[in-house]
Amino acid sequence: MIRFFFHPTPNPAKVALFLEESGLLYEMVPVDTSKGEQHQHWFRNVNPNGKVPAIVDTEGSGGETRVFDSSAILLYLAEKTGRFLGRPEGRPELLSWLFFLGTGLGPFSGQAVHFQYAAPEGLDYAVNRYRREAERHYEVLDHHLAGRDYIVGSDYTIVDMSAWGWIDRASRVMKGEDEPLRKFPHIKQWFAQIDARPAVSRTRAVGKEHDFKKVNDEETKRALFPSNYAT
Repeated sequence: MIRFFFHPTPNPAKVALFLEESGLLYEMVPVDTSKGEQHQHWFRNVNPNGKVPAIVDTEGSGGETRVFDSSAILLYLAEKTGRFLGRPEGRPELLSWLFFLGTGLGPFSGQAVHFQYAAPEGLDYAVNRYRREAERHYEVLDHHLAGRDYIVGSDYTIVDMSAWGWIDRASRVMKGEDEPLRKFPHIKQWFAQIDARPAVSRTRAVGKEHDFKKVNDEETKRALFPSNYAT
């Protein structure tokens, strides 16, 4: 059994997609980050960094195994099941693109969203910096996907799942764009193919039964951006 600590945001969505694709038995454990539950002791025992997603594999080697960070979780689950890792000769390419997403496209997309929607007005340099860097990472991926069905080799892998989690939020990253993927036709074609998979519709339903907080009030800001309030 996998205990899956979840909030409906891009990085947990990647792991949810793997779980739905693989058919692994899992229990969704809601972590309402807008209420600050990620900072509570019970969750910090799972992820000391206080971020979702995280998992606890109750059937891990040597007993319960915790894994945090979406890229680490995807690798762990792929190795556990022997699925979605592509071909052995393609492992260097898989790792390269997985970490490109985990250290580049994802974080810059997240910062672009933050400075366009959550930061105080007047930070034009930061808004431009992160929006342009997000777009640059999209351009790298778009160029790579020309003539390809999947990001790595000829197989659907955890790299595609990882990218789907953030590309699904392109309308947030590319604020003001009516068609956020218009400038990235190869990503657009790739995304449509991934998004049509039956597991994606099941992934979108994960957590729907839980009433996650949706109000962006002072409590939410302090929960999501605690460093801004450090004394």
